[in-house]
Amino acid sequence: MKILLLSLTCLLCLTTSPAQSKPNIVLVIADDMGFSDLGCYGGEIETPNLDQLAANGLRFTNYYVHNMCWPTRASLLTGLYPKSALADGSAGGGFHPDLTTLPEALKAAGYSTYMSGKWHLSDPGKPNGPSAPHKRGFNRSYSTYWGTSDFFAPVDLNLNGKSMEHEWKGNPDFYYTDSITDYALKFLQDRNGNSPNSASASNPFFLYVAYNAAHWPLHAKPEDVEHYKGRYSKGWDELRDQRYAQMKTLGIIEPNWKLSPRNPDVPAWEDEEHPKWQERRMEVYAAQITCMDRNIGRIIEHLENTGELDNTLFIYQQDNGGCHVEYTPTRTGSWTKPFTTDGKNTPIEPGNLPHIMPGPQSSWQSYGYGWANASNTPFRLYKQHDHEGGTRSPLIVSWPEGLDRSLSGGLTREVCHVIDMMPTLVETAGADAIKQKPLPIEGRSFLSVLKGEPEKRQPHEALFWAHSKGKAARIGDWKLVTENQKPWELYNLSEDPTELNDLAGEMPEKVATLEKRHAEWLERTDLGGKR
Repeated sequence: MKILLLSLTCLLCLTTSPAQSKPNIVLVIADDMGFSDLGCYGGEIETPNLDQLAANGLRFTNYYVHNMCWPTRASLLTGLYPKSALADGSAGGGFHPDLTTLPEALKAAGYSTYMSGKWHLSDPGKPNGPSAPHKRGFNRSYSTYWGTSDFFAPVDLNLNGKSMEHEWKGNPDFYYTDSITDYALKFLQDRNGNSPNSASASNPFFLYVAYNAAHWPLHAKPEDVEHYKGRYSKGWDELRDQRYAQMKTLGIIEPNWKLSPRNPDVPAWEDEEHPKWQERRMEVYAAQITCMDRNIGRIIEHLENTGELDNTLFIYQQDNGGCHVEYTPTRTGSWTKPFTTDGKNTPIEPGNLPHIMPGPQSSWQSYGYGWANASNTPFRLYKQHDHEGGTRSPLIVSWPEGLDRSLSGGLTREVCHVIDMMPTLVETAGADAIKQKPLPIEGRSFLSVLKGEPEKRQPHEALFWAHSKGKAARIGDWKLVTENQKPWELYNLSEDPTELNDLAGEMPEKVATLEKRHAEWLERTDLGGKR
């Protein structure tokens, strides 16, 4: 009996080692989706797994990202503003060699680190370059490097720098969203030390899952598209009204918020020239998201089956607002192909062509202004812009053993930014604070918010943006923003959260003050041209 008790005691010591007491971390990011798309944020798109995470977790309603894909990812993985993080201020330049990435920091804290999905933070022509994911902290990575991918045959698919095109060649069932999840689960299942670059199964893990959904092109499996057939015959005007009402019911927005107007270049639905084509565009977009949600459910199910879910910090966010761009037939690149890969060699016709229904690999379309406007309800503008429609993202945090129980199923209005994610996860992992180079970390941990102690968090005094068609500064409730080199606009977000009442003409001194702050920030952080 003494021997048995001793054995049990030793086993208990092993299973409650300091490394194991740290939470696992799953960080999921989706691509080019609007603030109101998810069911738990007011949308009609079926996202039952994310809705369940929200029901058991915490939703943020004031979480900011950048207005395009790679800037958000750069900040997410460094805690810096994007042009401080990358060697030449662009995605192709890769990370500055002196900084510490999030997976590098977590690996140093005893984590096994895995990545599956879209990378978009180094030169696609150098899959083994110094900023490839497996060179910057991930034990194993299954990834694509371009900003966009053929969902049925991604050209730059690789596993730790080794081409994986054989995954889709001759495989009519390949679909990138499913494959991203297949490898995410494989990495978790292989945590036995026998696979290349794997760490011990006794280590906590960090899993970064970067879905390409719902980025252009509109590629979805036929059965998922069929599931949404006819759902959008009501059009974008009625859809926006329905989402707006549901967001107020859920508490995502306050009852007094005003709905921004329809884009002036978009007709009323009853005047739309190609309604059936427009319906199909939104059907495919919704199908992409529901497929992604189904795959997120596969990860959750795995964690439940292994008994790891309760001690897993599970996070979901998006990288920017819905994308309005109407692509032309000339928008092709290294990521496109002339013919389908299903053995039929059907010509692929790029561009938003109303005589071609999107969904299959033979098309290469996007969902355009009208539906992007609905996705970003109730805000103005889209991806590429620094108005709220381009930079506000859902953030869902679930952590059964770590989240304050009183917050379960609730909402927080805490203003946070994607630069805050790295310091939050580093603190959660019990790692030493990162002394980031070339500049100190800009983000501020929101772990205290998850613990039910928001008063312990030092809020941001100011937040800034500058990329593509946007520039902005938020200082307190005041926001200065410009659209595509146009004059500055000024809004009081506490009174006008959807940016409808421009006060720039009435308050030139406030504009000048915020503009000066923005210029000082840009000079301090835009290191791309200074190296």
